[in-house]
Amino acid sequence: QVQLVESGGGLVQAGGSLRLSCAASGIIFSIYTMGWYRQAPGKERELVAAITSGGTTNYADSVKGRFTIFRDNAKNTVYLQMDSLKPEDTAVYYCNAHFAGTDDMYYWGKGTLVTVSS
Repeated sequence: QVQLVESGGGLVQAGGSLRLSCAASGIIFSIYTMGWYRQAPGKERELVAAITSGGTTNYADSVKGRFTIFRDNAKNTVYLQMDSLKPEDTAVYYCNAHFAGTDDMYYWGKGTLVTVSS
């Protein structure tokens, strides 16, 4: 059974930092592209950052220079370091695991809420 469990969300003031973690089980973590998505109230879910099995990263323009995604394959965990947080970063953040094989495999966590106060 695949599980992605996010943690680290909470309430923070604008300009502050948070680190999200996503612990994966039930998958061969090292071969998956791992991503963080977010969904703000009334908005569609959007990609925040992703990291491939080889360590290549990409970021949404809105978070470039402020957020950093990294992974620890030994711990089956992906992280999102969020600095210089803004009120518009307020959202539920979801962890995603994706393997592009013969059949695409996608898995989602249940999300963790990040609230940034002004």
